[in-house]
Amino acid sequence: MGSAKLEIVTAAVLVIGDEILSGRTKDKNIGYIADFLTAIGIDLKEVRVVPDEEATIVSALNALRAAYTYVFTTGGIGPTHDDITADSVAKAFGVGIDVHPEAVTILKERLAKFGSELNEARLRMARIPHGASLVANRISGAPGFWIGNVIVMAGVPAIMQAMLDEVAPRLKTGAKLLSVTIRADVKEGDVGYELGAIAKAYPDTLIGSYPFFDDALGPNTNIVVRARDPRRLKQVAAAVEAMLAAVRKQLAGAR
Repeated sequence: MGSAKLEIVTAAVLVIGDEILSGRTKDKNIGYIADFLTAIGIDLKEVRVVPDEEATIVSALNALRAAYTYVFTTGGIGPTHDDITADSVAKAFGVGIDVHPEAVTILKERLAKFGSELNEARLRMARIPHGASLVANRISGAPGFWIGNVIVMAGVPAIMQAMLDEVAPRLKTGAKLLSVTIRADVKEGDVGYELGAIAKAYPDTLIGSYPFFDDALGPNTNIVVRARDPRRLKQVAAAVEAMLAAVRKQLAGAR
């Protein structure tokens, strides 16, 4: 397998908004973004949730964009006074911000269809950092934007999803993380040490255990093995299967 196919592309999500931290709004974007990125071969490595405070947004954004291939932000690009994401992003990049002519045209055309005007509040949604490119919003018109390795999207789930669809073809992607799920038929505590030994022996894979309750057998566990190389995945899955067979045999003998 060539090195290009094994390239790892990483991402972080920065969720912006007092309403998320207060609990007034329940985030529905993190899980969607995680699934979306995993499916196209981008590893979501970190998620941060920050309030509508410029200094906090700037600090978090600068840390994340230096650490990962991409940073996706959600929230704070609406028409109200506390929608300060665009200004904060501009400050993080050390660039100016102004009304974007194309964004104005988009908003005017969209609003005209519904008999509305581009007032001062709505014009805030056309303010874009210098050097950024627009991210189309086919749901409500007001665009997001892309600057450097930072992609700024709306917080409304349907709009965020539409924006993610827009940028997806332009994203650099890496080798997809493959996975296999193995039903253990033992309790999680019965295989904790053994799974740790296998994980140590195969550091290039990810192994997780997920307990669940089986109506027939009671407490049970699913073991999930993840790897980028299909041959490695098969090898480690076989090691887990062999370990589980040995543990089940040992437990049966102890009864």
